Amino acid sequence: MKKVVLLLLLWGPMVLWSQDQAKAQINTTLDAWHQAAAEANFKNYFDALTDDAVFIGTDATEHWDKKAFEVFAKPYFDKGKAWSFTALERHIYFSNDRKTAWFDELLNTQMKICRGSGVLVLVNGQWKIKHYVLSMTVPNDNTDVVIKIKAPIEEALITTLKKNN
Repeated sequence: MKKVVLLLLLWGPMVLWSQDQAKAQINTTLDAWHQAAAEANFKNYFDALTDDAVFIGTDATEHWDKKAFEVFAKPYFDKGKAWSFTALERHIYFSNDRKTAWFDELLNTQMKICRGSGVLVLVNGQWKIKHYVLSMTVPNDNTDVVIKIKAPIEEALITTLKKNN
């Protein structure tokens, strides 16, 4: 019985340390990814993504696999500065096997506060971004104004999407 109690006492802090270490690695990965965009470092930015990564941007038409996102982003990176996002807050969660993590973050951006969320997977001991969604935040009191701006543009998009599906 004493051995079981001793093992539990030793195992608990190890699990917490492991989770803290993984969170620190993920924070470093995401911060470096955002920094690579701010510095227009195309290689580092896209190396942080899995080969089958998906990026979803703020516009309803922005749903890219990695290759399409590289094509879209290349001209921005070639100009010397892509975009600059700094995390204000981030929450990280893990699957039971600790090989998948998902997160959400509030970001300070040129578009003011945005929200990013995504999924990372552990690949050869390194966290890689597999899925990322960038969303603009809208204060609840301003949704009517935003809806009026979006409505005419999105009606055409809805019609197009219905025709294609």
